[in-house]
Amino acid sequence: MTTYLVTGASGQLGQLVIDHLATLVAKDDILALVRSDKAAEGFAAKGITTRRGDYTDTAALKAAFDGVDRLLLISSSEVGQRAPQHGNVIEAAKAAGVKFIAYTSILKADTGNMALAEEHLATEAMLKDSGIPHTLLRNGWYSENITMTLGQDLELGQHFGAAGEGKLATAPRKDYAEAAAIVLAGGHDGEVLELAGDEAYTLAEYAAIVSELSGKEVKYTDMPEAAFTEALVGAGLPAGFAAILADSDAKAAKGALFDGSQTLSKLIGHPTEPIAETVKAAL
Repeated sequence: MTTYLVTGASGQLGQLVIDHLATLVAKDDILALVRSDKAAEGFAAKGITTRRGDYTDTAALKAAFDGVDRLLLISSSEVGQRAPQHGNVIEAAKAAGVKFIAYTSILKADTGNMALAEEHLATEAMLKDSGIPHTLLRNGWYSENITMTLGQDLELGQHFGAAGEGKLATAPRKDYAEAAAIVLAGGHDGEVLELAGDEAYTLAEYAAIVSELSGKEVKYTDMPEAAFTEALVGAGLPAGFAAILADSDAKAAKGALFDGSQTLSKLIGHPTEPIAETVKAAL
């Protein structure tokens, strides 16, 4: 019997991973790492056993990982705290005798030069040093990262960014979740998987898709990175996070969020969902 554990299981990606994993392995072999009673109740209703743990509490993680064979480390949502938190998970996994870790890193972590990649690279290095067999799921941008401003875009008739003519090869969260479940279930150990959508588009092309599907004209307004950072701060984002998002766009202009290998669709066995479909669902 192999035991599988998914960290960050109650998050948007984690829930989708658990759902797909349950179609690949026995539910009784799946464990979901959660932090709250509410999350535990939600999984209990699905017949999934939970364990308690927090990325900041190594002792709790070690107890939670007892008897676990294969673990999916979903990267922390706390940008700036990711490296130490992921270090805690890896340390606890090693102490508990976990035999394999899959980790959700970022597309072109080692070549894209994104500020967001720094903590992912630090985690990749810690995994290598741990000696635990592992697979890197270098996830590209979620389509939902783009569509989350859809309401505002329609209201203003503009989508703002700093990606210039850079192509983004996005896929929805559910496609990346399916890939993570497949890797966790087994068969891709030791691989570095650059995962992105089949279709690539510029933000100007995205704005045209939104215009066509909504019937309301939306134009793409490209801004210098510094101006885009200021605009994001003006929209209420913390300065540090705004700078990271603007940097991501600026690096996308240079190809950091584009990958044409179609590794993701090959892994999941079907084409990734086109951005137009994600927009339709969001509308």
